Amino acid sequence: MEGLGFIAGAGRNELRRDRRVVKKCPAVRMVASVDAPAVASVSQGKADTQQYVMDTYGRYDVTIVEGKGCLLYDDTGKEYLDFVSGIATCALGHASPILNTAVMEQMNRLHHVSNLFYIPQQGELAKILVENSVADKVFFCNSGAEANEAAIKLLRKYASEKHGNENGVILTAKQSFHGRTLATVTATGQAKYQKHFSPMVPGFDYVEYNNVDSLQAAFEKYGNKIIGIILEACQGEGGVVPGEKEFFTAVREFCDSIDALLVMDEVQVGVGRTGKLWGFENLGVVPDAFTIAKGLGGGVPIGALLCTEKANVFKPGEHASTFGGNALSCAAGIAVMQTVTDPDFLRNVQERGDQIRDRLKKLKEKHPELVADIRGWGLISGVELKPDCGFTSVNVIKETTANGLLLVPAGPSVVRFLPPLIVSEEEVTKAMDKFEEVVESLLDQSLLDQK
Repeated sequence: MEGLGFIAGAGRNELRRDRRVVKKCPAVRMVASVDAPAVASVSQGKADTQQYVMDTYGRYDVTIVEGKGCLLYDDTGKEYLDFVSGIATCALGHASPILNTAVMEQMNRLHHVSNLFYIPQQGELAKILVENSVADKVFFCNSGAEANEAAIKLLRKYASEKHGNENGVILTAKQSFHGRTLATVTATGQAKYQKHFSPMVPGFDYVEYNNVDSLQAAFEKYGNKIIGIILEACQGEGGVVPGEKEFFTAVREFCDSIDALLVMDEVQVGVGRTGKLWGFENLGVVPDAFTIAKGLGGGVPIGALLCTEKANVFKPGEHASTFGGNALSCAAGIAVMQTVTDPDFLRNVQERGDQIRDRLKKLKEKHPELVADIRGWGLISGVELKPDCGFTSVNVIKETTANGLLLVPAGPSVVRFLPPLIVSEEEVTKAMDKFEEVVESLLDQSLLDQK
């Protein structure tokens, strides 16, 4: 066992030598000490992150080490109200007894086997998803980007198989967000995410979100070359902009007229986030397929593409995922879905979302010079700041973080509220008190600076 301890700090050459020694050792049952820390220290963990992890995130100078419900705690013991929830991911909050039990019991039994074999938990979760949606079939993966990649392939396979269309166009919306892979960042209608990664994947074009005229122009331009449309029911990263029924009705009609498929990206707003199980239920349309991730596992990585029988065109070998739909992630998904499908659970989401937006409306009435707009459904809400208020969404979030409230921006002028779906009336009140205190302080300072 001394050799194992040596490996942790060894260089590459030393590691190879030590592996040879370990191979010669008899089998040893390793039992971790209950008191052993997961890392040497919090400060060392932060230093290691800065030294060894790619610099792809603009991190706040906060190290979170523990959570319970809607509360998080940093390495100094400071408490935060979490209105980010891992960006709409920790649907059941932190250290959820329901989720913990499901994951720990499954981990102690079996966590992963290949999809070459039947996985009972995968079938059970798929059944729950199908019985609670418009879908007939499910493909499991690990993230929202992977689910959207699967959707893109599905659109191309359908067009090829049904219409012989090998060079079709997929329409998405400007200001959308569909992922960070090359195909999904191409689908994302925001140039800032595409910078430095050209050439983009061919076969995409963009329309103005909620603009029927823009949609009509795209159909006149491409006609039968359009093989599908991918849209968010509510644009999250694009500023918390809910879809409009008139626009989505037109989208559905256009797709039907040329047998193109409509795919709804539900990655951020699905699984109860809007107060309905699926975001598209707010719009009165039925998609041919939709993608989910984030909240489905409550923080355990899982994603899925769901489709109707019409769009069920994948055959064995045409798409796959090593980890997708394994026993562990599906056990988490089952626990989440069994919780959020309770009507009382979704009622709380609706009521707490209304409570947030009611407070924001009162803030707008009190400070018309501050708030430009308030948008959202359920527990995804955004407040847009006026451009001349003197500060940005990032300024607000830095101050709310210091004040014990975690929020997330949706662009330079929109502050986004994404609490766990279990958030209470008291927690919302406390969070909105903190938010109001911060923005009024920033507004006072801005007025002083202008004098």
